[in-house]
Amino acid sequence: MVSGTSLSADPVVRFRPTVPRPLREQPGLFAFLKAVRSNPITTWLEDHFIQPVVAGEGALGRVTVVSDPALIRYLYVDNAANYRKDDLQRRVLAPGLGNGLLTAEGEEWRLQRRTLAPIFSPRHVLGFAEAMNAAGAKIARRLSRRDGTTVDVALEMTRVTLDVLERTIFTSGLSSEPDALGRAITRFLESIGPIDPLDVFGLPGFLPRIGRIRARPAIRFFEEVVDELIARRRALIAAGDAPADLLTLLLEAQDPETGKGLTDLEVKANIVTFLAAGHETTANALTWALYCLSQDASTVRRLEEEVDAAADEGGHFDVQRLPFAKAVMEETMRLFPPVPFMSRQAIAEDRIGRIKIPRNSLVMVAPYVLHRHRTLWDDPEAFVPDRFLGENRNAIPRFAYLPFGAGPRVCIGQSFSLQEAALVLAHLVRAVRFTLPEGHAPVVPLQRVTLRPENGLRMGVTRRA
Repeated sequence: MVSGTSLSADPVVRFRPTVPRPLREQPGLFAFLKAVRSNPITTWLEDHFIQPVVAGEGALGRVTVVSDPALIRYLYVDNAANYRKDDLQRRVLAPGLGNGLLTAEGEEWRLQRRTLAPIFSPRHVLGFAEAMNAAGAKIARRLSRRDGTTVDVALEMTRVTLDVLERTIFTSGLSSEPDALGRAITRFLESIGPIDPLDVFGLPGFLPRIGRIRARPAIRFFEEVVDELIARRRALIAAGDAPADLLTLLLEAQDPETGKGLTDLEVKANIVTFLAAGHETTANALTWALYCLSQDASTVRRLEEEVDAAADEGGHFDVQRLPFAKAVMEETMRLFPPVPFMSRQAIAEDRIGRIKIPRNSLVMVAPYVLHRHRTLWDDPEAFVPDRFLGENRNAIPRFAYLPFGAGPRVCIGQSFSLQEAALVLAHLVRAVRFTLPEGHAPVVPLQRVTLRPENGLRMGVTRRA
């Protein structure tokens, strides 16, 4: 079992976030469709958290859910060529995100991946630490001034992650107020998040989907923002005055094998992906981390000791001196993974272990399930950052923990996101403490593409002495 006996012997009372209870048996078709539209993570069965592989027929046809690390490796690495992004994901995401890195397939995806990979190299990501520190310091000062008040933590984390994007990707500034952009991103994800029965049954795209209709204003807003960003930046590039940020690199990027650059549509699709998916996942991870910390005083004290010792004379941080902050973020993303499930469609018939995979059937790996699987984790429902330190971290099988996916399509921005989250968290913890107000509604996860608190997260802020 992952995590080892050292965690089992830990006498500390652990915080266990409230989550929907798994179902004992598969609901009927209409109950399933209602639940999957309302909150898909409420549809998982007890068996999914116990068995390494669960296969069966349902509203989505033949579905095989895999939670065995060795079989996940086979699916995402050894035989990845046989599994493509499934039609359901593309029907849900492509209308808003376009055909960028997240949704493209085949040679188009490979070209984009090769072209964009150098932009997120370790050297480039480390170079963004100064900008991330500046954004973290700014939000810490802002919240310090709110001493004794209650704030919308989810909104504040949206603000800081958009600030990071503006300092690293769009350093000439966004053409819209960050709060307006944040609201548009939220509207977009809330609109497309509920899975439409028409998509479940694979009905033609010309049939209207309620979510897509509701998402249209946000999509138009994205297009206007991105068009203006690109036009302004191309003018600066032509004048030889463009900043060396990710947007410039994206516009000038070339496939190292062919020398071919991205088309305008591909550039636009990837900018929207960075804005919507990239910012949203980190903002949610920080929101969940602050919630978990508010319920775990001993972890807060330990984290405060680390960040107080790690801050330099200017109050900035080197992420290498924040191992516990990174562990807090990793444990948060174990309990509340940025992408709660991933699915693939079999191109040809295959076999995973002893399970036959029919052609065109769905194979799912659900980090939300995998990260809470009872055969893989010691006390899987508990918030225990020590899982990600020292020998405990080394004991976690590579394919038992997948907050950023796996295989060739692993999230290209994973090191960027984790560095950003750890640095921002350090600034926040050094400046303020967060508390959940008396009588707050239960904080439970709602799946809307990503996982976010269902009833929002308003928390009290107290400046540290």
